[in-house]
Amino acid sequence: MASYSLRVADPVHVKRFQRTLEALQAIPEPLTRLAAVRSSLEKLEELESETVAAARSAGATWGEIGALYGLSKQGAQQRFRPPKVGT
Repeated sequence: MASYSLRVADPVHVKRFQRTLEALQAIPEPLTRLAAVRSSLEKLEELESETVAAARSAGATWGEIGALYGLSKQGAQQRFRPPKVGT
């Protein structure tokens, strides 16, 4: 199995994300801002799930994924492993 290496996010992407957060924070009406934040969270959660699956396919272990979240191997499995069909 190929070794999976942990990489720090590219500074350009981090800066872009920071600008996006600042744009959300700048929305003056609280309920409009809240709706935008909720929508963003849903998209980020979907991206997170897809990225965990991609990391697993690339050879990342549950232990490595768990370490990124301060979880044990089992904790990462419980949080991210898709439910078994039929149970």
